[in-house]
Amino acid sequence: MAEITAAIVKELREKTGAGMMDCKKALAETDGNLEAAVDWLRTKGLAAAAKKASRVAAEGLVAVKAEGTRAAVVEVNSETDFVARNDKFQKFVADVAGVVLSVGTDVEAIKAAGYPGTSKTVADVLTDNVATIGENQSIRRAAIVEVPEGYVAQYIHNAVADGMGKIAVLVGLKSAAGEEALAGLGKQLAMHIAAANPASLNTAELDPELVEREKQVQIEKARESGKADDIIMKMIEGRMRKYYEEVVLLEQVFVMDGESKVKDVIAKAAKDAGTAIELTGYVRMELGQGIEKKEEDFAAEVAAVAGR
Repeated sequence: MAEITAAIVKELREKTGAGMMDCKKALAETDGNLEAAVDWLRTKGLAAAAKKASRVAAEGLVAVKAEGTRAAVVEVNSETDFVARNDKFQKFVADVAGVVLSVGTDVEAIKAAGYPGTSKTVADVLTDNVATIGENQSIRRAAIVEVPEGYVAQYIHNAVADGMGKIAVLVGLKSAAGEEALAGLGKQLAMHIAAANPASLNTAELDPELVEREKQVQIEKARESGKADDIIMKMIEGRMRKYYEEVVLLEQVFVMDGESKVKDVIAKAAKDAGTAIELTGYVRMELGQGIEKKEEDFAAEVAAVAGR
């Protein structure tokens, strides 16, 4: 068998855009023959999939899957919203959400896991989908919310199919109260989170960098007033309290009534249920959040094709 060097693996990778492990396997299967390895990758759909992988995938779906007192959410991206309406893609996203419940939130572990009902891995099926659907797709991120007892509420904003859409929210409510007592509260809290997009559950968990940045802004604003330092400090304290009310979930005004704080809504629900209710955590996952979409210059594209 011919020696498979790092150089030939690199060359094959540059020629096809396929992953390093796929290139190594292709060369092993073809006794180190570069052109045969290219053909091997093409027959497996890996070269075609890799070429599509350079395109920005910022559309797609987020999906949730619940099991007892645990629930998972996953984001799977595609290049266009059209693919998000594809039945095959939707089934893949739903199945991957179930895989997350089994293997956890690490994306590489998810891709390496077995795909339900097949002998393939999730990564294999993803590659097949890229080749057959004709768009780059990727599993971007996943999260799990669980409570020792109680209920994990799920909410999908603008659902396009059962359990999937553009924004997904999970809310963990720890309580001895049953699901029937917690479901309504959980859904309302999840809807609030979808709308208000809090930065943290409580003040203690707020990113210190965000707090410091806001504090510096308020200090500069207060100094412009020309007031004494002790007055300025009181002004800053008041403005920071207002800031917390804007970005911290438990301090926010509940969107459902426009006047109660979220923490007071939970306290009232606990009183009505006759037992403690604690909001232990939440996840708000919005499709494509943080992805920089490539700006397409159509005129430049046409000019490039025309050879100008």
